[in-house]
Amino acid sequence: LEIMSKNLEHLWMPFSANRGFKAAPRLMNEAKGMYYKKLNGTKVLDATAGLWCCNAGHGHKRIVEAIQDQAAKMDFAPSFQMGHPLAFEAAEKLLSIAPSDNFQYAFFTNSGSEAVDTALKIALGYQQHRGKTDKTILVGRERAYHGVGFGGISVGGLPGNKKHFSLLENVDHICATHNLEKNAFSKGQPEWGKELANDLLRVIEKHGADKIAAFITEPLAGSTGVLIPPKGYLERIREICTEHDILLIFDEVITGFGRLGAPFAAQYFNVEPDLITCAKGLTSGTVPMGAVMVKKEIYDAFQDRGPMVIDLFHGYTYSAHPLAAAALIATLDVYQEDELFKHAKEMSSYWEDALHSLRDTKHVIDVRNLGLVAGVEMETRDGKPGARGYDVFTDGFHNHNILLRFTGDTLALSPPLIAGKEHIDQMVDVLRKIIPIH
Repeated sequence: LEIMSKNLEHLWMPFSANRGFKAAPRLMNEAKGMYYKKLNGTKVLDATAGLWCCNAGHGHKRIVEAIQDQAAKMDFAPSFQMGHPLAFEAAEKLLSIAPSDNFQYAFFTNSGSEAVDTALKIALGYQQHRGKTDKTILVGRERAYHGVGFGGISVGGLPGNKKHFSLLENVDHICATHNLEKNAFSKGQPEWGKELANDLLRVIEKHGADKIAAFITEPLAGSTGVLIPPKGYLERIREICTEHDILLIFDEVITGFGRLGAPFAAQYFNVEPDLITCAKGLTSGTVPMGAVMVKKEIYDAFQDRGPMVIDLFHGYTYSAHPLAAAALIATLDVYQEDELFKHAKEMSSYWEDALHSLRDTKHVIDVRNLGLVAGVEMETRDGKPGARGYDVFTDGFHNHNILLRFTGDTLALSPPLIAGKEHIDQMVDVLRKIIPIH
């Protein structure tokens, strides 16, 4: 352990209590299917699809081989004024599962954070290109998570992600949808809360619709604690944006690629946005990649100058990286051929019943679920927010060989889409055992 501690010291870990981790490390060394393995070979059940991303499970042979083959064939190709065939094939592949044929273009990034900042830039640029030069305000929602870029933390609604950093100025927020008093232990979408969408009208009245470029939202808010949209909420948001000529951006970094039993939440809720950001399940977590799916009319607005002029002054060295493109193509093939979206949909009712069986467990104050995602909210200890969540998380890993995710005192669960009833039972059994003792 002494040698290990020395080796661990020099990495500054993201979103982590670095000193606490290094005092009692939680390390994984292998992964296959539904399980990680600790350094000693002990199997750890993955209840979080890594970090919401390994939707096809770990180490899928087809995806692994596609990455290996591409690494041997061509490791890198520049993406500025150059290209490689897989990039174009990947774009076409992704758009084939888009919510409608209106989405005709894909812009590739390396993460969800980059996808969000890209979408925000595209939204602002679109309004400028169409002559709506006063439309410069971006609107987000309280408690929203849109990554860690300066755009994302500005439109996001998590105070801890903002407090040390300068933010974009032309940003406002509407209220969050979470209401324990009215919606605790709702199965699926809560009945109450559609009217909360009208808070967008307050922001429009405050600034003027002619000043607002776009509204961005997670269809289902994941990182803040799994907040399920009330029935009719997203439909009302779409109505307001359409009525007031405001672009609607869906951040589907978590909800994309089968998490709700459909390719995207846009299909699940039957609400079509104007831009969609995605990542994570895009490559089943194997190679970093994100994307923005763009409607044709938005792309066309940027084509208002000569064909030799750069139309979007934005991009990344690793946009549509060959390994990522190969992983994307193979991953989407796996989703289709293994019918993983269908499987997720079929398992969702069993998942719902299993998670809600925790309702009377000591310390549990709410269970929220949709598709194959759930949030189990626990009472906060006096003066120690997040302490119970952290203790359940660490106890789960060290003593019960399960990987959980906690955000504050809410446990966020999102297993790989290959999960079976036996895996769900194991997750719930462990939670029923360890939550009461913390």
